[in-house]
Amino acid sequence: MELQDTIQNKIDNLNKPKGSLGRLEELAMQICLIQQTLEPRLNHPCHLLLGSDHGIEREGVSVSPREVTWQQMVNFTKGGGGVNMFCRQHGFDLSIVDVGVDHDLSQTPGIIDCKIAYGTQNFLYGPAMSETEYEQALQVGSNLVDSCIDKGCTILSIGEMGIGNTSPSSIWMHLFCNIPLEECIGAGSGLDATGIRHKYEILLQAVTRSKSYIQDSKHSIIRYFGGFEMVAAIGAMIHAAKRHLIILIDGFIMTACALAACQLRPAVKNYMIFGHCGDESGHKLMLNALNAKPLLNLGLRLGEGTGALCAYPIVDSAVRMINEMNNFDNANITKYF
Repeated sequence: MELQDTIQNKIDNLNKPKGSLGRLEELAMQICLIQQTLEPRLNHPCHLLLGSDHGIEREGVSVSPREVTWQQMVNFTKGGGGVNMFCRQHGFDLSIVDVGVDHDLSQTPGIIDCKIAYGTQNFLYGPAMSETEYEQALQVGSNLVDSCIDKGCTILSIGEMGIGNTSPSSIWMHLFCNIPLEECIGAGSGLDATGIRHKYEILLQAVTRSKSYIQDSKHSIIRYFGGFEMVAAIGAMIHAAKRHLIILIDGFIMTACALAACQLRPAVKNYMIFGHCGDESGHKLMLNALNAKPLLNLGLRLGEGTGALCAYPIVDSAVRMINEMNNFDNANITKYF
């Protein structure tokens, strides 16, 4: 509490009307508390792009075919994705990681091979992954964070590539937030009304069949429905908070991972900055359930971490504010409050 009061005093004494920089002041406070300092730094920003395939995709819950996952992963290595452009723009060190893509990418230059399996099992009929695979995925995320810290990273963003991953996201939202399943399901990569109804019916069957297995266990819920890339993201978020990194949260899928991470470790939320409210149905509801205030609302639904990357300049502005603005005393300006 003493540090928080000292930070607030520094913010209030910058040469501006008290509170006049709004969200930037809130962000500066959060970042100072994360780093436990009055002079926060954004060093070597890193972006983890985690790829995996989902067994539930076989049920026609996505308009995009499964092979798009590996094709896009290869495209990312050539610099041709949205995530590549934003990483270049904002100076992020991009790591492209295969956690469970249903294709052999082991010889593809530029992809880090952390493959656990060639996609998850179909959770319509049973758990998406075994307990061993679940623990492996969490560890992959943790190890990746350590690698970023070894490079000097103080701020991390995470993105995903996995056809069908809005389905587990919707189910986690439904089960963890007690929101009706129908309100948690959207178009994903472009389903029409008939496709959305089909998706709802498939996911409802899956939830109904899972009840005797999951029995309200948070780990079981995550493991039963999650993708390898999603569980790796959860592991990364939990470990990043433990190591006092700032965590930039992207869209619907990464917000679902943030939700799951907070179910396991509630204090992790203190390290999260929510980049944007996306265009996927249910994202706003999930953000509200987390009491999260996104920085942007640009109608994005690409994934890959692009919304988090777009929000980075605002975070940078907050840090520059507290480090570079003069105070009333030094500026010889009368403090009038």
